[in-house]
Amino acid sequence: MSETRILGVIPARLASTRLPGKVLRPLLGKPMLQWVVEAAQRCPQLQEVVVATDSEEVGALCQAHGWQWQMTDAALPSGTDRMRAVALEREADIYVNIQGDEPLLKPEHIDALLRPFSRGMHVECSTVKTLCAPENVHNPNAVKVVHATDGRALYFSRATIPYDRDGAGKATYWKHLGLYAYRRDALLRFGTLAASPLEQTERLEQLRLLENGLALYVEAVEFDTVGVDTEADVARVEALLQERFGA
Repeated sequence: MSETRILGVIPARLASTRLPGKVLRPLLGKPMLQWVVEAAQRCPQLQEVVVATDSEEVGALCQAHGWQWQMTDAALPSGTDRMRAVALEREADIYVNIQGDEPLLKPEHIDALLRPFSRGMHVECSTVKTLCAPENVHNPNAVKVVHATDGRALYFSRATIPYDRDGAGKATYWKHLGLYAYRRDALLRFGTLAASPLEQTERLEQLRLLENGLALYVEAVEFDTVGVDTEADVARVEALLQERFGA
């Protein structure tokens, strides 16, 4: 991957529905977005990190810290669309989508995310999984993933998949983590695709890729992350950041 230009993009929409303004929400005295940007900057695989936002307030924070950022249309429906807007302005071979509410990102996540692209397979995009904790197996907020033996994604669901029909307790459950990497052509194509029926049913954007036949591969990673969507998530992430950094 040494000759491949890899750009990290952090979509940072301010108008979150479940936790409004969460990317600016303080975690141990620093805005959440600052934790995310600093985590991304510690990933040596990324030659560049850009914040993609629809907010002047977020832009002001980026300017104050000297981060690269790009204003994107507030009407864009998803972080992937915001990421595509960056791709139209900034040339790279692979674009890595880092959610603006993932302050626990580690370089190991990016290593795993990029691994499929180095195997000589036809990989258009990739994502990562980790073993699903028992308490999350039936939790619809913990998205599960199943894939083929070569790692190509078969399905993502909020339901418990695979279904353990015989109750033998032998099923392995994998939690999907919301990190993605795209080849440029695949990312640009995404914006031309309409929201798909399964995507609309499950409210999972990645199903649009599967329904349109894009080669999406899944790689295992040891470390879980915690996306921040609720007040309980804020408290949990602060405790984990305190443990990791002594902040």
